[in-house]
Amino acid sequence: MAIIGLDHIQLAIPESGEDKARAFYGDLLGMREVAKPANLSRKGCWFEAGSLNLHIGVDPNFQPASKAHPALLVDDLDHIETRLAAAGYPIAIDKPIIGYCRFFTNDPFGNRIEIMQKT
Repeated sequence: MAIIGLDHIQLAIPESGEDKARAFYGDLLGMREVAKPANLSRKGCWFEAGSLNLHIGVDPNFQPASKAHPALLVDDLDHIETRLAAAGYPIAIDKPIIGYCRFFTNDPFGNRIEIMQKT
């Protein structure tokens, strides 16, 4: 028995947050929304980019993830930083990790998101 990979990441959002999630993850970050399976078609939305599958789920007791976070790997960190800053999202440059440049931001719900690029 062995773990062979990561299938998806799920982030929680509050009730009725799907349109804000679509604007942030889809329009701003450029992820493609994919249809949810019929048996899971209730609230929330799913996105993909490259090999990443991101599931956005509605939590009636939502609390933003302020420490736990996904790290999204991009090919143009400066471009994403400029888009996020222009849209009013916070940019927190962090210490580089060997082989990467990175920063943190928050989605519209306060979930912590790391954006990184290989150097």
